[in-house]
Amino acid sequence: MTAVGAAEITRDTLLGGRVRLAQPKRGLRAAIDPVLLAAAVPARAGEQAFEAGSGTGAAALCLAWRVPGVRVSGIELDPALVRLADDNARANGMDDRVRFFAGDLFALPSELAGKKFNHVFANPPFLEAGSGTLSPDPARRRATAEGAGGLAAWVAACCDRLAPGGTLTLIHRADRLDALVAALSEHAGGIVIFPLWAGEGKPAKRIIVAAREGAAEPTVTRPGLVLHRRGGGYTSEAEAILREGRALPMS
Repeated sequence: MTAVGAAEITRDTLLGGRVRLAQPKRGLRAAIDPVLLAAAVPARAGEQAFEAGSGTGAAALCLAWRVPGVRVSGIELDPALVRLADDNARANGMDDRVRFFAGDLFALPSELAGKKFNHVFANPPFLEAGSGTLSPDPARRRATAEGAGGLAAWVAACCDRLAPGGTLTLIHRADRLDALVAALSEHAGGIVIFPLWAGEGKPAKRIIVAAREGAAEPTVTRPGLVLHRRGGGYTSEAEAILREGRALPMS
């Protein structure tokens, strides 16, 4: 992706206006997934967090807003999105503790190579290699389609960034749950499955799955979060997460 011009940018907000986000008008745009992902990361002030595939910084900035003392690093393949993410960090007054790097999760730049984090979080590509219809937009295609090694390689690379006892938090399609749990089980334990129900009595299209390095607890499924009310609009519980910046009740 080449540099993004001002005419190709929209100026949006997240968390009810608490976080400002400049992002491309077309292609890869933040919706509610990064907000929900950030709300599930159990970070505390003074800890270090790492986002794999940080885009324009939506999830990282939402996490940094909710936990003022946390420091967040993000890796993103597209240099133009990294520049936007850095601009977003400055616009939100967070550039002293939120930094983004251009590079590959599987070949980290020197600033990140070998570094371990208390928390790693990601919105991995949703489409299995060779399946589905790929977007004509290069940035969206990279963000949604798995590469070599698939989901298992992505999970392994994220787990490699965890400090002892660190947590990995992922948001993904609900129909990939089995593959996600299988991949996580190779590297971490204490897996928590948190469904994001589309509505009361409706199936979940998204799930959040978390695990902890070195944990031995069995896998558990939480009640999850109902996103939409009957008749439209978000539930009050979802509004508290999406508009007010509250944490998801993962435990």
